[in-house]
Amino acid sequence: MSERTSEQVSHEPADEEPKRERELPNGALIALLVLDGGLLGVFGLVFTPLYTNGIPVPMGAVLSFLVLPWLVARAGEIDPRPAVAGAPLTAWAVTIGVLVMFGPGGDNMLLIGWPALGLVAALLAGLWSLRAAVERGYRGSSG
Repeated sequence: MSERTSEQVSHEPADEEPKRERELPNGALIALLVLDGGLLGVFGLVFTPLYTNGIPVPMGAVLSFLVLPWLVARAGEIDPRPAVAGAPLTAWAVTIGVLVMFGPGGDNMLLIGWPALGLVAALLAGLWSLRAAVERGYRGSSG
């Protein structure tokens, strides 16, 4: 038997992964995305009937149209199942539905008009993103 000398022994760890920063568990990330979806629903509904110098500027609908697909895509990266990937979209839609039906003080928070169509467009954009996330997950699991 040959003995190893201190010159032959390497002090470097073999195949050790670099240290990572602490990451949130997937459930916590999904919960944060759902919370963001609910908050986006509140802001989207509140800022949709906004007027600037007498001109309707549906900033809430534009914000929802831009951010909602991103939230759904991030949830789809964590878990591509439709119920999980669509959780921010569901939170957004439920928040808007509850606020439209049971607004604070019985107020009607959504005025019927063309700015409200922006919220429908945001819903369609979120559904499109959900479809893409589910398809990505399906392609990834079948290959």
